[in-house]
Amino acid sequence: MELVSVIVALALVEYFVFGLLVGRARTQFGVAAPATAGHPVFDRTMRVQQNTLEQLAIFIPAMYLFGAYVSPRLAALLGIIFIAGRAVYYRGYVQEAAKRETGFVMSIAPQILLLLGGLVGAVVAWLG
Repeated sequence: MELVSVIVALALVEYFVFGLLVGRARTQFGVAAPATAGHPVFDRTMRVQQNTLEQLAIFIPAMYLFGAYVSPRLAALLGIIFIAGRAVYYRGYVQEAAKRETGFVMSIAPQILLLLGGLVGAVVAWLG
């Protein structure tokens, strides 16, 4: 399970970096706090951070459930795909909102597998 924790920590580091990128975009495009909208590139950068936070609420517990009830190594692999997907999502979305699809699929598919696998694994353990 240590590997699962390492991957979760890396996902949190990525989220932290996205926060730093929002700060940089805020300065670059002159969007004064507390405004959360202004320049289109800032807006998209901010949306990546917010969307990633929303995804982490599912990803983190799903990683631990899957790691505990199915396989820590497979959870870690799916977690790496999620992290890479969020990076692809960031790159595409900041360029143009329509370019976020590949990164979205790369990050949502592992989450679905982690969540369903963790749920099924927990139910099987509970019943068995």
